[in-house]
Amino acid sequence: MAALAVACAVGLIVDDRVLVGAPIWWKPFKFAVSFAVYGLTLAWMLSRQTTASRTARWAAHAVVVSGLTEMVIIAAQALRGRRSHFNVETPLDQLLFSIMGITIAVLWVATFVIAVILWRARLGDRATDWAIRLGLLIALAGLLLGGLMVGPTAEQQAAGDLGTVVGAHSVGVPDGGPAMPLTGWSATGGDLRIPHFLGMHALQAIPLFLYALEALAGRFTRLRDESVRLRLVQVAAGCVAALVALVTWQALRGEPLLQPDAATLGALGVLALATAAGTYTAVRRRPATTGDNALPLPLDKELT
Repeated sequence: MAALAVACAVGLIVDDRVLVGAPIWWKPFKFAVSFAVYGLTLAWMLSRQTTASRTARWAAHAVVVSGLTEMVIIAAQALRGRRSHFNVETPLDQLLFSIMGITIAVLWVATFVIAVILWRARLGDRATDWAIRLGLLIALAGLLLGGLMVGPTAEQQAAGDLGTVVGAHSVGVPDGGPAMPLTGWSATGGDLRIPHFLGMHALQAIPLFLYALEALAGRFTRLRDESVRLRLVQVAAGCVAALVALVTWQALRGEPLLQPDAATLGALGVLALATAAGTYTAVRRRPATTGDNALPLPLDKELT
């Protein structure tokens, strides 16, 4: 995937074709990078098992095969100058889009199997266990949210335009309109790629959040307590899950991400307050300085 990302980056430079309002190699580039990060994250999580699992190994192979198949189709369609997603214009396009649907289903099931195996395993301390578990759980939900894009939109049904394109990223506006920089998300309507992206990348965000807590433990003694880190991980995961639900609701109403209405802002405010309250509750208890749940503290740190 890393090699393919480099090839797609070259394509962005030398190929000036545009498809659905974006450079034709932008989607393959984004998908290659995303799959590379996804694979590295799962590999790291599986490496934390104390006992190797044959089932997990085969599930990992399934992730690799399905991801490669998906990327071969996306890159091939870009090379042909054709849409990879939602394209049913010709029998070949329809076949390729159907295969992509199957490969993503296989990838989801394989990731689910890995999640079940890792949920039952001991991967580190309790904070680490739950960072991995909750990251996988939210990522699985984020993958499922991609299914909201593949059905015919209300506009397609009303126009009877089901012969060439079925499904869309955008809600309330056509795909390919004004877009946000870098992400390409719709700037004028809802975009279902936003919750899909946020949910999937909880896989990395939750463990990275825990790493940040551990890095700060040298300066903030309360973070040396495993139970404090665990509670903060749970608060962070709850915040991310709620944020995914919020942007899904926003997108389904056809609302641009950066143009929230009063209802969206109110929900975001409630989420911020709940997260702040959860964070305060998580850290208010004085950390233990003995036992298995705490790192040993110097005397001056204990007094402070």
